[in-house]
Amino acid sequence: MKTDDSPPDGPQPLRLREIQQEVDRYISQFKEGYWPPLAMLARLTEEVGELAREFNHRFGAKPKRVDEEETDLGLEMGDILFILVCMANAQGIDLEESFRRVLSKYGTRDRDRWTKKD
Repeated sequence: MKTDDSPPDGPQPLRLREIQQEVDRYISQFKEGYWPPLAMLARLTEEVGELAREFNHRFGAKPKRVDEEETDLGLEMGDILFILVCMANAQGIDLEESFRRVLSKYGTRDRDRWTKKD
């Protein structure tokens, strides 16, 4: 991922905590608020399915029909990130802390699993 090519006056990179705050500001403007947990899980499943479908079209054995447009992979991943952030916010989970813990877990568990680059 490369972020150093964005214009100096363009959007600045966001930390996960800032993303969570921005999503919370967005959701908080609506009376309905966050969806119930199982509804969010269903939504996440839908979004992952859309990403999987596009990957299957691009890299798998199922080509798109000639009348189907190519889907933006970044937007599909953004949809997944949005709903994951909603789920974390609704459960009071700090994604920055969770991600640090996951990286630490992988760094310990998989330390000797993969071949290091020279």
